[in-house]
Amino acid sequence: MNVAVVDYDAGNTLSVTRALEKVGAKVDLTPDPERVVNADAVVLPGVGAFGDCVRKLEERGMDVACRDVFEAGTPFLGVCVGLQVLFEGSEESPGVEGLGILPGIVRRFRAGDLKVPHMGWNELDVRRAHPVLEGADGEAFYFVHSYHPEPGSENDLLATSDYGTPFCAAAGRENLAAVQFHPEKSSRAGLHLYENFLAWARA
Repeated sequence: MNVAVVDYDAGNTLSVTRALEKVGAKVDLTPDPERVVNADAVVLPGVGAFGDCVRKLEERGMDVACRDVFEAGTPFLGVCVGLQVLFEGSEESPGVEGLGILPGIVRRFRAGDLKVPHMGWNELDVRRAHPVLEGADGEAFYFVHSYHPEPGSENDLLATSDYGTPFCAAAGRENLAAVQFHPEKSSRAGLHLYENFLAWARA
């Protein structure tokens, strides 16, 4: 099985690649949209501002490739900003359209006296069973973010966490699952999530 990691100069691609390799994946870290579309499974990482990530995807033709991957039914995993760009837009970058694969908007934390960004370990509350999140309920994962998605469809909400208020920590539909946290920085629980993704992709 060939897992393409989208290389678009906006993600912690090396640590994602190493984590996937550690759980037995054959990884193709690629800037080539054609290789992404033809892969057996695809991982979209992302670090940085929403607008910058969308622009870099568009510059490389990866926005079209990601939509094609979803429409083809290929197993697809988004990580951190790789989750956020799947939505229609973000308060971080007004006027910038996301990929629009999932309906909804990315909102800035309104966390009262708590510091933003939300940074550190936080427990996951799985709201809808999904193969990628098997065994993840109640586990702690590592988060670093100031924004979080607000899905337009409740059916797309897979899991929440809590930072002053409950927020969407994982979303997905059909062949797509995406998480706000960093599995590659989340020790054993994170590696288990990548194992789940591989098993789901092979099924």
